[in-house]
Amino acid sequence: MKIIRFALYLSLISILATSCGNDQKEPGIETKNTPDIEEIKNLSSATNVEEKIQQWQKETANAGIQLENIRLVDSFYSQREYAPIWNNRELREDLFRSIENATNHGLRFNDYHGDYLEMALSNLANLDQEEKDLLELVLTDAFFTFGRHLNSGKLAPKKLYSIWDIESNNADLLQLFERAISENSISSTLEDLAPKHIVYKGLQKSLKDYRSLMETEENPTQVQAGESIKPGDTSSRMAMVALRLKELNFIDSIPPNSTHEYNKSLEEAIRKFQEHHGIETDAVIGGGTISELNKTYKERYEQILVNLERWRWHPHELGDHYIIINIPNYRLHLVKGKDTISSNRVMVGTEARKTPVFSDKIEHIVYNPTWTIPPTIKKNDVIPAAKRNSSYLTSRNMSVFDGRGRRLNPAEINWNSREVVNYTYRQEAGPANPLGKVKIIYPNRYSIYLHDTPSKKLFEKNSRAQSSGCVRVEGVLNLAEYLLNDQEKYTSEKIQEILDSGRTTTIKITKDVKVYHLYWTAWREGNETRFAEDIYNQDKEILQLLKN
Repeated sequence: MKIIRFALYLSLISILATSCGNDQKEPGIETKNTPDIEEIKNLSSATNVEEKIQQWQKETANAGIQLENIRLVDSFYSQREYAPIWNNRELREDLFRSIENATNHGLRFNDYHGDYLEMALSNLANLDQEEKDLLELVLTDAFFTFGRHLNSGKLAPKKLYSIWDIESNNADLLQLFERAISENSISSTLEDLAPKHIVYKGLQKSLKDYRSLMETEENPTQVQAGESIKPGDTSSRMAMVALRLKELNFIDSIPPNSTHEYNKSLEEAIRKFQEHHGIETDAVIGGGTISELNKTYKERYEQILVNLERWRWHPHELGDHYIIINIPNYRLHLVKGKDTISSNRVMVGTEARKTPVFSDKIEHIVYNPTWTIPPTIKKNDVIPAAKRNSSYLTSRNMSVFDGRGRRLNPAEINWNSREVVNYTYRQEAGPANPLGKVKIIYPNRYSIYLHDTPSKKLFEKNSRAQSSGCVRVEGVLNLAEYLLNDQEKYTSEKIQEILDSGRTTTIKITKDVKVYHLYWTAWREGNETRFAEDIYNQDKEILQLLKN
């Protein structure tokens, strides 16, 4: 087959997958490279298309090209009685330009047959009929693959994570493709498949910024690891720290006496750097701070790629009224319409007891809550402690119930019995209760909810992955009151009365508010790109899979 000769062309021509700025590319790839475009009448025929699909279904690949969506391609053409659709040059050009701009979304030109299409379209006048038949199908496959990746991501998060409970975006690509053809709107249809959320749009701007920074970066300074350096200390490594801060634009010039001395000017810059990258803002130059200082623009660019992919996994429509929690940034945002009503610091699960990614609708609020001990904490913490000391439970105002709901005396329980795992352990409402004065419930299979905490000082720390999975919220009483403000009887005075009573009180929510637990480690605030520590160590794996 003459198709095979395309593989030889690859070694003879230079193919560039242009990353941006091709929206206005004129002339198009065909017009620019084909001297007599008018002699190209048709790419294919219905008979040829049907035969080519049948051939493809018998083979795992055709001339070294693998269709990613053979069933979808076949379904599309069978509905059209196998009539070809790429005889229109404008459609072909429109699709190719979109694929050229895939990198604006952090996606790869060659994942959509980019090299092959560039070669085939720029040599269209020289293709024989079999090659044109192949091109017809590859163009269609490219649309479906690119459309799916824009809409729901290249990777499948449910295959990556056991604690992921958000439905994938699932656009009807067949219907959209039909419309794009009839309206001659290939590129706009593809763009509409991508997320519209402000965070995604901001990350696209950051991607462009860091692509430029990456391309101009040469020999970035690397600070050597060593003992932590505190303000006022002297260290030979301070010269490298100062130089790196200047390279990263956290200082305009290197202050005097900065070659060894950790002075006030550098302390201010380090605090700003730490805050900017989600590190404990203590001005101590420890291992975490050095690791972040040493990250190159290329690594930051790749971090942005990973987070663009994450946002394609998230729902494109979050609703009009919702709470969104960014787990690595330890932040909760209450949003109504396009306005952020409030922002709260939160504590999330540790690496061992991760807060899952999921969403659900708020159903009720519980004031003066009791705490039913979750299975993991019961097994790993409470039962072992009770075995060692039978007064452990009573000293913490905990009650134990058997399967019939009868309260048991901890001193009379055989703690070596297997039955203790089946008991229910509950901490009663009160000052020692780790849920504090209120919890906000949105029933889910993880038993995760928002709640208060008596340990308020923990919110002052930058690194707040300290819970057992649930989310502790600073100022959660104000959040709960907001959720009830459409019910006239629950005034501030009434709520305070409930709190003062000490009685556990459950109130149903009548507002339609969803909670989203999401995970992203890069975003944009104003004109600056911000980063957070990858607390669950997920970025590296995603990046590697995106490169495959």
